[in-house]
Amino acid sequence: MINSPKHLKYSKKMSPWAMARKKFMKNKLARVSTCFLLFVIVISFLAPYITTTDITRVNIGETSLPPSSDHWLGTDKSGRDVYTRLLYGGRVSLMVGISVTFIVISFGSLIGSIAGYFGGVVDNLLMRFTDFVLNFPFLVFVIVLNAILFGTVSGVWVLIIVISLLSWGGTARIVRSKILAEKENEYIIAAQSIGTSSAKVIIRHLLPNVISAIIVQATLLFAGMIAVEAALSYLNFGVPQTVPSWGNMLSSANEPDVLQGKPWIWIPPALALIVTILSINFIGEGLKDALNPKSTR
Repeated sequence: MINSPKHLKYSKKMSPWAMARKKFMKNKLARVSTCFLLFVIVISFLAPYITTTDITRVNIGETSLPPSSDHWLGTDKSGRDVYTRLLYGGRVSLMVGISVTFIVISFGSLIGSIAGYFGGVVDNLLMRFTDFVLNFPFLVFVIVLNAILFGTVSGVWVLIIVISLLSWGGTARIVRSKILAEKENEYIIAAQSIGTSSAKVIIRHLLPNVISAIIVQATLLFAGMIAVEAALSYLNFGVPQTVPSWGNMLSSANEPDVLQGKPWIWIPPALALIVTILSINFIGEGLKDALNPKSTR
Protein backbone atom coordinates (compact mmCIF):
# COMPACT_ATOMS: atom_id res chain seq x y z
CA MET A 1 0.00 0.00 0.00
CA ILE A 2 2.82 2.38 0.89
CA ASN A 3 4.66 1.67 -2.37
CA SER A 4 1.56 1.90 -4.59
CA PRO A 5 1.85 4.02 -7.76
CA LYS A 6 -0.86 6.32 -6.45
CA HIS A 7 1.10 6.99 -3.29
CA LEU A 8 4.31 7.53 -5.26
CA LYS A 9 2.50 9.98 -7.54
CA TYR A 10 1.37 12.18 -4.65
CA SER A 11 4.63 11.79 -2.77
CA LYS A 12 6.57 13.56 -5.53
CA LYS A 13 7.71 17.01 -4.61
CA MET A 14 5.33 19.65 -5.94
CA SER A 15 6.47 23.02 -7.26
CA PRO A 16 5.64 26.05 -5.10
CA TRP A 17 3.08 27.27 -7.66
CA ALA A 18 1.43 23.84 -7.83
CA MET A 19 1.18 23.75 -4.04
CA ALA A 20 -0.25 27.29 -4.00
CA ARG A 21 -2.84 26.34 -6.64
CA LYS A 22 -3.82 23.26 -4.66
CA LYS A 23 -4.22 25.24 -1.43
CA PHE A 24 -6.21 27.95 -3.20
CA MET A 25 -8.60 25.41 -4.72
CA LYS A 26 -9.24 23.97 -1.25
CA ASN A 27 -10.52 27.37 -0.12
CA LYS A 28 -14.21 27.16 -1.03
CA LEU A 29 -14.94 30.82 -0.33
CA ALA A 30 -12.08 31.97 -2.55
CA ARG A 31 -13.09 29.51 -5.26
CA VAL A 32 -16.72 30.68 -5.29
CA SER A 33 -15.60 34.31 -5.21
CA THR A 34 -13.38 33.72 -8.23
CA CYS A 35 -16.26 32.22 -10.20
CA PHE A 36 -18.53 35.13 -9.24
CA LEU A 37 -15.92 37.75 -10.17
CA LEU A 38 -15.29 36.10 -13.54
CA PHE A 39 -19.06 36.04 -14.15
CA VAL A 40 -19.36 39.77 -13.32
CA ILE A 41 -16.41 40.63 -15.57
CA VAL A 42 -17.76 38.61 -18.50
CA ILE A 43 -21.32 39.96 -18.40
CA SER A 44 -20.09 43.52 -17.85
CA PHE A 45 -17.70 43.57 -20.78
CA LEU A 46 -20.22 41.75 -22.98
CA ALA A 47 -22.95 44.26 -22.10
CA PRO A 48 -23.31 45.56 -25.69
CA TYR A 49 -24.11 41.99 -26.82
CA ILE A 50 -26.38 41.14 -23.89
CA THR A 51 -28.64 44.18 -24.11
CA THR A 52 -29.37 46.58 -26.97
CA THR A 53 -31.14 49.25 -24.89
CA ASP A 54 -29.70 52.75 -25.27
CA ILE A 55 -28.09 53.68 -21.92
CA THR A 56 -28.34 57.43 -22.59
CA ARG A 57 -31.96 57.48 -23.79
CA VAL A 58 -34.21 59.44 -21.41
CA ASN A 59 -37.89 58.41 -21.46
CA ILE A 60 -40.02 60.78 -19.39
CA GLY A 61 -43.07 58.53 -19.83
CA GLU A 62 -41.33 55.59 -18.07
CA THR A 63 -39.73 57.25 -15.06
CA SER A 64 -39.24 55.23 -11.85
CA LEU A 65 -41.11 52.14 -13.06
CA PRO A 66 -40.86 49.05 -10.81
CA PRO A 67 -39.37 45.80 -12.17
CA SER A 68 -41.45 44.19 -14.93
CA SER A 69 -41.09 41.94 -17.97
CA ASP A 70 -40.11 44.99 -20.06
CA HIS A 71 -37.61 46.32 -17.51
CA TRP A 72 -36.22 43.50 -15.38
CA LEU A 73 -34.84 45.82 -12.71
CA GLY A 74 -37.18 48.74 -13.36
CA THR A 75 -36.26 52.23 -14.53
CA ASP A 76 -34.63 55.19 -12.79
CA LYS A 77 -35.99 58.70 -12.32
CA SER A 78 -35.00 59.58 -15.91
CA GLY A 79 -36.72 56.55 -17.42
CA ARG A 80 -33.47 54.70 -18.15
CA ASP A 81 -33.36 50.91 -17.82
CA VAL A 82 -31.61 49.99 -14.55
CA TYR A 83 -30.55 46.52 -15.76
CA THR A 84 -28.80 47.97 -18.81
CA ARG A 85 -27.09 50.68 -16.81
CA LEU A 86 -26.00 48.09 -14.22
CA LEU A 87 -24.17 46.08 -16.88
CA TYR A 88 -22.55 49.11 -18.51
CA GLY A 89 -21.79 50.60 -15.10
CA GLY A 90 -20.01 47.41 -14.09
CA ARG A 91 -17.87 47.63 -17.20
CA VAL A 92 -16.76 51.18 -16.33
CA SER A 93 -16.17 50.46 -12.62
CA LEU A 94 -14.19 47.30 -13.39
CA MET A 95 -12.19 49.04 -16.12
CA VAL A 96 -11.21 51.77 -13.68
CA GLY A 97 -10.25 49.18 -11.04
CA ILE A 98 -8.24 47.00 -13.44
CA SER A 99 -6.48 49.93 -15.16
CA VAL A 100 -5.51 51.69 -11.93
CA THR A 101 -4.31 48.43 -10.38
CA PHE A 102 -2.13 47.64 -13.42
CA ILE A 103 -0.56 51.12 -13.47
CA VAL A 104 -0.04 51.26 -9.70
CA ILE A 105 1.46 47.77 -9.50
CA SER A 106 3.76 48.38 -12.49
CA PHE A 107 5.04 51.78 -11.35
CA GLY A 108 5.15 50.89 -7.66
CA SER A 109 7.07 47.67 -8.35
CA LEU A 110 9.53 49.56 -10.55
CA ILE A 111 10.24 52.23 -7.93
CA GLY A 112 10.32 49.73 -5.05
CA SER A 113 12.65 47.28 -6.80
CA ILE A 114 15.12 49.99 -7.86
CA ALA A 115 15.16 51.52 -4.38
CA GLY A 116 15.54 48.18 -2.64
CA TYR A 117 18.22 46.84 -4.97
CA PHE A 118 20.53 49.85 -5.20
CA GLY A 119 20.01 51.23 -1.68
CA GLY A 120 22.04 54.20 -0.48
CA VAL A 121 21.42 57.54 -2.16
CA VAL A 122 19.06 56.07 -4.76
CA ASP A 123 16.96 54.46 -2.04
CA ASN A 124 16.86 57.67 0.01
CA LEU A 125 15.82 59.82 -2.94
CA LEU A 126 13.10 57.44 -4.15
CA MET A 127 11.71 56.81 -0.68
CA ARG A 128 11.60 60.52 0.16
CA PHE A 129 9.69 61.06 -3.09
CA THR A 130 7.39 58.17 -2.12
CA ASP A 131 6.81 59.72 1.31
CA PHE A 132 6.00 63.01 -0.40
CA VAL A 133 3.30 61.31 -2.50
CA LEU A 134 1.93 59.32 0.46
CA ASN A 135 1.58 62.49 2.54
CA PHE A 136 -0.83 64.05 0.05
CA PRO A 137 -4.42 64.23 1.35
CA PHE A 138 -5.77 61.75 -1.18
CA LEU A 139 -9.35 62.94 -1.61
CA VAL A 140 -8.44 66.63 -1.86
CA PHE A 141 -5.76 66.08 -4.49
CA VAL A 142 -7.90 63.69 -6.53
CA ILE A 143 -10.60 66.35 -6.70
CA VAL A 144 -8.11 69.11 -7.56
CA LEU A 145 -6.19 67.13 -10.18
CA ASN A 146 -9.40 65.82 -11.69
CA ALA A 147 -10.64 69.40 -12.06
CA ILE A 148 -7.34 70.52 -13.63
CA LEU A 149 -7.04 67.64 -16.09
CA PHE A 150 -10.73 67.31 -16.94
CA GLY A 151 -11.25 68.02 -20.63
CA THR A 152 -7.65 67.23 -21.61
CA VAL A 153 -8.36 63.52 -22.11
CA SER A 154 -11.38 61.26 -21.87
CA GLY A 155 -13.25 61.69 -18.59
CA VAL A 156 -12.80 58.11 -17.39
CA TRP A 157 -9.08 58.14 -18.20
CA VAL A 158 -8.66 61.38 -16.25
CA LEU A 159 -9.88 59.56 -13.15
CA ILE A 160 -7.64 56.56 -13.85
CA ILE A 161 -4.54 58.74 -14.28
CA VAL A 162 -5.26 60.87 -11.22
CA ILE A 163 -5.91 57.94 -8.88
CA SER A 164 -2.83 56.11 -10.21
CA LEU A 165 -0.58 59.13 -9.64
CA LEU A 166 -1.53 59.19 -5.95
CA SER A 167 -1.79 55.45 -5.16
CA TRP A 168 1.52 53.78 -6.03
CA GLY A 169 3.40 54.67 -2.82
CA GLY A 170 2.16 51.76 -0.71
CA THR A 171 3.07 49.22 -3.39
CA ALA A 172 6.55 50.74 -3.76
CA ARG A 173 7.20 50.37 -0.03
CA ILE A 174 6.02 46.75 0.05
CA VAL A 175 8.14 45.76 -2.97
CA ARG A 176 11.17 47.60 -1.56
CA SER A 177 10.98 45.73 1.74
CA LYS A 178 10.74 42.37 -0.05
CA ILE A 179 13.64 43.22 -2.38
CA LEU A 180 15.82 44.32 0.56
CA ALA A 181 15.38 40.92 2.18
CA GLU A 182 15.67 38.90 -1.03
CA LYS A 183 18.82 40.54 -2.40
CA GLU A 184 20.89 39.20 0.52
CA ASN A 185 20.44 35.61 -0.67
CA GLU A 186 23.41 33.75 -2.12
CA TYR A 187 21.97 33.32 -5.60
CA ILE A 188 21.73 37.11 -6.00
CA ILE A 189 25.32 37.56 -4.82
CA ALA A 190 26.40 34.83 -7.25
CA ALA A 191 24.57 36.52 -10.16
CA GLN A 192 26.25 39.83 -9.31
CA SER A 193 29.70 38.21 -9.03
CA ILE A 194 29.57 36.88 -12.61
CA GLY A 195 28.77 40.31 -13.99
CA THR A 196 25.01 40.05 -14.51
CA SER A 197 23.57 43.51 -15.13
CA SER A 198 21.41 45.13 -12.47
CA ALA A 199 18.37 45.14 -14.76
CA LYS A 200 18.66 41.38 -15.36
CA VAL A 201 19.15 40.66 -11.65
CA ILE A 202 16.01 42.63 -10.80
CA ILE A 203 13.83 41.30 -13.64
CA ARG A 204 15.00 37.67 -13.82
CA HIS A 205 15.86 36.92 -10.20
CA LEU A 206 14.39 39.34 -7.68
CA LEU A 207 10.92 40.17 -9.03
CA PRO A 208 9.97 36.52 -9.73
CA ASN A 209 10.77 35.71 -6.10
CA VAL A 210 8.63 38.52 -4.67
CA ILE A 211 5.80 38.11 -7.18
CA SER A 212 3.57 36.40 -4.60
CA ALA A 213 3.49 39.56 -2.45
CA ILE A 214 2.81 41.66 -5.56
CA ILE A 215 -0.11 39.42 -6.60
CA VAL A 216 -1.73 39.67 -3.17
CA GLN A 217 -1.23 43.44 -3.16
CA ALA A 218 -2.80 43.66 -6.62
CA THR A 219 -5.99 41.90 -5.53
CA LEU A 220 -6.40 44.16 -2.51
CA LEU A 221 -5.71 47.22 -4.66
CA PHE A 222 -8.29 46.09 -7.22
CA ALA A 223 -11.02 46.01 -4.59
CA GLY A 224 -9.90 49.32 -3.11
CA MET A 225 -9.81 51.10 -6.47
CA ILE A 226 -13.35 50.01 -7.33
CA ALA A 227 -14.49 51.42 -3.99
CA VAL A 228 -12.55 54.67 -4.59
CA GLU A 229 -14.18 55.12 -8.00
CA ALA A 230 -17.63 54.51 -6.53
CA ALA A 231 -17.02 56.95 -3.67
CA LEU A 232 -15.69 59.71 -5.93
CA SER A 233 -18.47 59.22 -8.48
CA TYR A 234 -21.04 59.26 -5.67
CA LEU A 235 -19.63 62.65 -4.62
CA ASN A 236 -19.73 63.82 -8.28
CA PHE A 237 -15.92 64.05 -8.46
CA GLY A 238 -15.30 60.81 -10.34
CA VAL A 239 -16.55 59.43 -13.63
CA PRO A 240 -18.57 62.04 -15.61
CA GLN A 241 -22.29 61.79 -14.93
CA THR A 242 -22.94 61.04 -18.61
CA VAL A 243 -21.00 57.77 -18.22
CA PRO A 244 -22.81 55.04 -16.25
CA SER A 245 -20.90 53.49 -13.36
CA TRP A 246 -22.05 51.89 -10.12
CA GLY A 247 -21.00 55.02 -8.24
CA ASN A 248 -22.92 57.30 -10.61
CA MET A 249 -26.00 55.09 -10.31
CA LEU A 250 -25.90 55.47 -6.54
CA SER A 251 -25.30 59.20 -6.85
CA SER A 252 -28.34 59.69 -9.10
CA ALA A 253 -30.48 57.76 -6.60
CA ASN A 254 -29.44 59.91 -3.64
CA GLU A 255 -32.88 61.38 -2.96
CA PRO A 256 -35.20 60.65 0.01
CA ASP A 257 -38.15 59.47 -2.11
CA VAL A 258 -35.90 57.12 -4.11
CA LEU A 259 -34.14 55.70 -1.04
CA GLN A 260 -37.40 55.09 0.80
CA GLY A 261 -39.91 54.19 -1.89
CA LYS A 262 -37.98 53.06 -4.97
CA PRO A 263 -35.38 50.52 -3.83
CA TRP A 264 -35.04 48.96 -7.31
CA ILE A 265 -33.09 52.07 -8.39
CA TRP A 266 -30.32 51.90 -5.79
CA ILE A 267 -30.26 48.32 -4.47
CA PRO A 268 -28.87 46.65 -7.67
CA PRO A 269 -25.75 48.88 -7.96
CA ALA A 270 -25.23 48.81 -4.18
CA LEU A 271 -25.39 45.01 -4.08
CA ALA A 272 -23.18 44.66 -7.17
CA LEU A 273 -20.59 46.95 -5.60
CA ILE A 274 -20.62 45.27 -2.18
CA VAL A 275 -20.56 41.68 -3.43
CA THR A 276 -17.88 42.37 -6.04
CA ILE A 277 -15.57 44.06 -3.51
CA LEU A 278 -16.16 41.26 -0.98
CA SER A 279 -15.40 38.65 -3.65
CA ILE A 280 -12.11 40.32 -4.56
CA ASN A 281 -11.14 40.54 -0.88
CA PHE A 282 -11.95 36.84 -0.37
CA ILE A 283 -9.80 36.02 -3.41
CA GLY A 284 -7.00 38.12 -1.95
CA GLU A 285 -7.21 36.31 1.38
CA GLY A 286 -7.21 32.97 -0.43
CA LEU A 287 -4.12 33.96 -2.42
CA LYS A 288 -2.38 35.19 0.72
CA ASP A 289 -2.89 31.83 2.42
CA ALA A 290 -2.04 29.86 -0.73
CA LEU A 291 1.18 31.77 -1.42
CA ASN A 292 2.31 31.67 2.21
CA PRO A 293 4.68 28.69 2.55
CA LYS A 294 4.02 28.57 6.32
CA SER A 295 0.26 28.28 5.84
CA THR A 296 -1.22 24.85 6.55
CA ARG A 297 -4.68 25.56 5.11
